[in-house]
Amino acid sequence: MDDTRQVSAPPQCKQSPWEEIGVDIQPTTTQATSTADRPWLLSTYGTETNKTVTLDVSKFTSGTHYTAAANGVPNRLKSGLPLAKVTASGLYAPYASGASDGTEVLAGLLETETAFNTGSTKVGAALRIVGDVARAKLPVALTVPAAANRSDSIHFS
Repeated sequence: MDDTRQVSAPPQCKQSPWEEIGVDIQPTTTQATSTADRPWLLSTYGTETNKTVTLDVSKFTSGTHYTAAANGVPNRLKSGLPLAKVTASGLYAPYASGASDGTEVLAGLLETETAFNTGSTKVGAALRIVGDVARAKLPVALTVPAAANRSDSIHFS
């Protein structure tokens, strides 16, 4: 009995199956870094007292309150926006001195630039309620209301 066996090498592929059908998978990583731009903030005093709030995105105006989405960058609410609480919903919106829906009572300022996607109705944000602020450097004009129409403890210069 002859115990010799023939062993053949596995068939060699000239190309991977992905190359054969024209697929070229190249994983990439993208990282974006931004620095907080708060020229209106005179000191860090009060930073630890920020309050977490939910904003009603539908109440904000493109160009005035936020920069519209472009080139893959989402909409961005400007830091320093004066905010107030809408009585009916409990959500926050831009402060409006002549309103009667709760937004006539200044609650504080939007602490940081806040991104949101087009179509979003709400976004979480940090509300500055204490601190020293340069009113002239806010992103929108603000006439500081009387104490009766404020719930914040911000000192405006």
